[in-house]
Amino acid sequence: MNECGGKLGSKIESREAVIGIIGLGYVGLPLALRFLEERFPVIGFDIDSRKADCLLGGKSYIEHIDISPLADAIAKRRFDATTDFSRIAEADAIILCVPTPLNKNREPDLSYVMNSVESVLPYLRAGQLISLESTTYPGTTSEELLPRIEETGLKVGQDVFLVYSPEREDPANPNFTTRTIPKVCGGVTDACNELGKLLYEQVIDQVVPVSSTSAAEMVKILENTYRAVNIALVNELKVVANRMDLDIFEIIRAAATKPFGYTAFYPGPGLGGHCIPIDPFYLTWKAREYGINTRFIELAGEVNTSMPDYVISKVMDALNTHGKSLQGSRVLVLGLSYKKNVDDMRESPSVVLIEKLLEKGAEIAYSDPHVPTIPTMRKHQLDFSSIEIDRDVVSQYDCVLISTDHDRFDWDMIRESAALIVDPRGVYQADGVKIWRA
Repeated sequence: MNECGGKLGSKIESREAVIGIIGLGYVGLPLALRFLEERFPVIGFDIDSRKADCLLGGKSYIEHIDISPLADAIAKRRFDATTDFSRIAEADAIILCVPTPLNKNREPDLSYVMNSVESVLPYLRAGQLISLESTTYPGTTSEELLPRIEETGLKVGQDVFLVYSPEREDPANPNFTTRTIPKVCGGVTDACNELGKLLYEQVIDQVVPVSSTSAAEMVKILENTYRAVNIALVNELKVVANRMDLDIFEIIRAAATKPFGYTAFYPGPGLGGHCIPIDPFYLTWKAREYGINTRFIELAGEVNTSMPDYVISKVMDALNTHGKSLQGSRVLVLGLSYKKNVDDMRESPSVVLIEKLLEKGAEIAYSDPHVPTIPTMRKHQLDFSSIEIDRDVVSQYDCVLISTDHDRFDWDMIRESAALIVDPRGVYQADGVKIWRA
């Protein structure tokens, strides 16, 4: 390894390397805390000044993330949060953890990545490592980041070092942490790969090197496409089972007792989170460049995106059996986040359900102990706040729709108090009268 790489490696090993993390959300913030645990100095960058102010003021804007360790790090000047990207020059390792959504045509939107890169370029210097963690299609790092970096006159692999290492966060999962989830890493050159592996080995128990940045990008796309396709399968089987008057959740739980050759996936009211509903479309878009139509993946996407409409059809059927139409009925939606026990609203199917119910004339309220108000979102504009529920409140609604099955809900009280329940999450045993599968 050359002199630049050797000096950077020594700084990493001695914990003197300053870590700059761009994007202080569900990925960047846990990663910043992990580096601080290992005594690295960290600078957090975000375009939202409110996030920096919250962190420096000792407040967390993500429910399940404990930021109490920041107080000591701030006092000892080992952590700072800022919107001033000129401070990139202070960082030895720059890690990009920004969103990669789809645009209105369901094509990759790399604007957050590219804007971050453009903010970094004026302050790049020799001896820095750049790591992209945002999920994206194979080729992004080598085709988009590499040429832009080398336009500054710095040579990747000699002066600066470029890797791709996909995030693998699972918010609020008690069984896995940033430290214990293995970290895939691929570099543009061997020197890049070596330094990327060295960096992440300081904070992650297992680092998995791969041959290139494109291979690492494909790893993340494979992981989330696998999940999306299997969720689509059980969503489709749910529709079949419901028509046969079978409980798909009972069937999946029984199938999961097989100790080999089967992995349990569960259906729901739609697909949520920042990764699974989006990432497969990054691959289908890139595959078209090579003349390949990924029909299987696209079909899975169609199945998953049709689930909110299926759930609403079940709400309409259930109300009809009680002599009511959806228009004018009062519907209480339980749970707004995309998965249970978190406040993460990214791509939540609950929002789609609320919008579609409103379009059909229903009167809507929601309750979610993790989401007190609906936040500002790129694709949705809803002005609702969560309501507190008890027996009297629940009994006032024509239908209760379970969108997210948080543990903090009193499910016994809800079952006893509700006039009608539509349950896409398998909380209850359906009876076709008061409790409906969906």
